[in-house]
Amino acid sequence: MTSRELAAMMQRSPAECHKALVKEYGRYVYAIVYNKLRGCGTNEDMEECVSDVFADIFLKCDFDLSAENDIKYLISTIAKRKAIDRFRSISAKAKHLTDTAEDDMKELVSDFSVDEHVDRSVLRQVLLDKIDELGEPDSTIVIQKFYYNRKYKEIAQSVKMTDTAVRARCSRALGKLRTKLVEIGMTI
Repeated sequence: MTSRELAAMMQRSPAECHKALVKEYGRYVYAIVYNKLRGCGTNEDMEECVSDVFADIFLKCDFDLSAENDIKYLISTIAKRKAIDRFRSISAKAKHLTDTAEDDMKELVSDFSVDEHVDRSVLRQVLLDKIDELGEPDSTIVIQKFYYNRKYKEIAQSVKMTDTAVRARCSRALGKLRTKLVEIGMTI
């Protein structure tokens, strides 16, 4: 779809234009958003981001009637930027929640040890690195299961697999993870 076609369709019927644009580029925008938010966002976050992309296209973009430019590049740029903004927003919220929980724990603990905190931080980072080495979709499955406490059925929907396959992959991934950790001298 070109700028000229979109502008002409917009003049005839904005609703028709919106439907045509979503029909033609909806999956493309969702794929971009999914790739940016799959590690941190929920399905609702992704759907909301896709809606925001199309809202931005209609509210903020002026389409040049004289141009025959394909708008796919414009749409992909808007989608990437919106997804990155949403990723930052979600990450900031998660960090704030984590910081708040840690602050609450500090009040409960009277003899807070910096050494123990650093050791846990280093161990956490090593564990995340080893999980990342498992590759996709195993790393996504393990993180969603044990970090986000999601059920197999929820994970299966987000990675487009059956819950039985997710359960089996998770079990195999944990075996691989144990082996990787033993190789570097860590035990679970």
